[in-house]
Amino acid sequence: MLQTLDKTAVDTIRMQRTGGTGRLGVRVVDRATRLATLYQEGACKIRMPSPQSNRALDAVLINTAGGLTGGDCLNWDIHVAENASAVVTTQACERYYRSIGGVASVNASIRVGPGATLCWLPQETIIFDRASLSRTIDVELDSSSSYLMVEPMIFGRKAMGETVRQAYIADRWRIRRNGGLIHAEDLRLSGDVAELLRKANVADGAIALATIVLVSADCGDSLEKLLRLAGPRAGASHVRAAAGDKIVVRMVADSGLELRKQLAPMLEMLTATVIGPGHGLPKLWNL
Repeated sequence: MLQTLDKTAVDTIRMQRTGGTGRLGVRVVDRATRLATLYQEGACKIRMPSPQSNRALDAVLINTAGGLTGGDCLNWDIHVAENASAVVTTQACERYYRSIGGVASVNASIRVGPGATLCWLPQETIIFDRASLSRTIDVELDSSSSYLMVEPMIFGRKAMGETVRQAYIADRWRIRRNGGLIHAEDLRLSGDVAELLRKANVADGAIALATIVLVSADCGDSLEKLLRLAGPRAGASHVRAAAGDKIVVRMVADSGLELRKQLAPMLEMLTATVIGPGHGLPKLWNL
């Protein structure tokens, strides 16, 4: 006989949650970047596809849960040792589903050593209605290292007719170079997200947005190329700070597809610039 549970009993059931930790370390061996550390626990997996060139190691971060909801927690730790180079992306867009309690937590700790280079290029973060997300990205750079990152975010898939009305997003980044703070970013959206995105000083009605940050000694040389590639809803700035130089690109779009079409040429150019000719955007980014 089937038994039914009353609401009180359902409320006391402990929901299954996703957790995981992934650690990746790379170093130079015989003048090539090789795997030094690989640790995988829970839903966090890391794979190394065939490299595009001998200039850098390519790595793919995978969440085997297929998405996150309230109470889930993933932790990533990336270490690029002296003079090594790596390009890190994700297998697919990360999805944050409706939360029935709690906040999904994602934490990334990144270290890039002297003369080393890292391209942190995750695919889009897709936010579903009533999702709840807290994410932190902490980056430690040497004064001679180079770092390229992108973080694109989509509020509902336009092609699927999805609308995000309510959500909670807390996104915190800290990038330090030689101990000095070179970039700090805090994005916080809560409540009526649809109304917030309509504001001119937030997204001006767009549902997809992205930020690119490039930190390197000669990053200013890429500014003119970026401005030529930037669409009408994107802008790039070269900023000189006490801790060093950086380029920051901001863009918005009306759909995830439109956003990716803007991002891809910029990231292709920047990846080849910081890693070297012959090494462009990861193949997983192909439309």
